[in-house]
Amino acid sequence: MNNQAENETLSSDIRTLCAKNNAVILAHYYQVPEIQEVADFVGDSLALAQIAEQTDADIIVLAGVHFMAETAKILNPSKLVLEPEPEAGCSLDESCPPLDFAAFKAQYPDHVVVTYVNCSAEVKALSDICCTSSNAVKVIESIPEDRKILFAPDKNLGAYLAKTTGRDMVIWDGACTVHEAFCRDKIQDLKTQNPGAKFIAHPESEEAILEMADFIGSTSALLSYAKSTEEKTIIVATEAGILHQMTKENPHKKLIAAPINEDNTCACSECPYMKMNSLQKIYNVLKNKSNQVDISEEIIDRARLPIDRMLQISQPQLA
Repeated sequence: MNNQAENETLSSDIRTLCAKNNAVILAHYYQVPEIQEVADFVGDSLALAQIAEQTDADIIVLAGVHFMAETAKILNPSKLVLEPEPEAGCSLDESCPPLDFAAFKAQYPDHVVVTYVNCSAEVKALSDICCTSSNAVKVIESIPEDRKILFAPDKNLGAYLAKTTGRDMVIWDGACTVHEAFCRDKIQDLKTQNPGAKFIAHPESEEAILEMADFIGSTSALLSYAKSTEEKTIIVATEAGILHQMTKENPHKKLIAAPINEDNTCACSECPYMKMNSLQKIYNVLKNKSNQVDISEEIIDRARLPIDRMLQISQPQLA
């Protein structure tokens, strides 16, 4: 049996198990195409959190990375939340250990603590409000101007927010390895080879990359821009998995994944953690009810508050 036939069989079996168990599959745009196709909903971090909060399913399978599955559990403590690959972590999450962050936070007791959702449940529990790249500007602007801000864990997103909002922010020194891999010179060469092409970038990218961009936005915002622009060639600086959905929505446009640095053998930037998931692993957790996300009640109660504050601010974005 070839890979396509195997994927079709697995996808059919997965849908059968979902129906039998009242389960829903939520997948991030960075997942491989076959997972995006079998999912009930595909979205960015904000959308996945919103859907997780609203779902009436008994079981949530989160095809993404660990912090996303934790967020789904925090919002649904009485439901089974399953993750296809528990080892699917995040470089941002790993860059911000809870004990170190608690010590850092203690140095700034008068600051409002804003954390990007790409962090652990324990770090969220130390926060005043969370944000995603979709709503980060709105979250920062919701904080009174006389309040000081501590932002973690992404230094690049933090710098972008400070520049965009004009706020003075203390920023944790963390970064996403996927979005720090892009090569400015190679991107410039692509722009030269494709006159008129639009270059769009995620705000987790380094400042030198963002300075080149025609548009900067979250995963969902990049998708919206690709649909709305009249330009037929678009160079995209974010995790390459986004190109699956972007191509479906723009079949007549030329979409190019932004190239990464010379010392890397891959032509585009991919998250090794996101790519640890597979259809087989989704089938396995649905069949066995395995890889259940477990968070203490104390952490859930504390982490729920900053997430709820974020979702309240993002309410107008709900469909």
